[in-house]
Amino acid sequence: MKYFEARKARIEIIPMIDIMFFLLVFFIMITLHMIPNAGLSTRLPSSASAQPLPPAKLTVTLADDGTVSVDGRVLTPAQLTAMLATQPDPSHTVVTIAGAARATLQHLVTVMDACRAAGVSQVALAAQPAAK
Repeated sequence: MKYFEARKARIEIIPMIDIMFFLLVFFIMITLHMIPNAGLSTRLPSSASAQPLPPAKLTVTLADDGTVSVDGRVLTPAQLTAMLATQPDPSHTVVTIAGAARATLQHLVTVMDACRAAGVSQVALAAQPAAK
């Protein structure tokens, strides 16, 4: 009977494969968040106090004529409210309103009211930094 028999050393490769798959998934998820949202081209108003915002879950585009669009779909304020209400947690949904420079204040307030009616409490306004 051998109490201390010599065993051949082995290199376990399965944990290394698990780590490589984890890194692959991690980098894919990070890359997906780096892809910008597609949207309509608008001239944003400028502001001297504009600050960078965290990425929004939803970007609402407000055109000069008061047209509201989300991801290229034109919506009425009632349709916007219904769409925001279907979000998993409307109170924690971050909405950024990208209004055109010539959009009226009434159109902006209408969009903000539609967001508030859906239960959204985190609304941000997009602006470009003012030229110095």
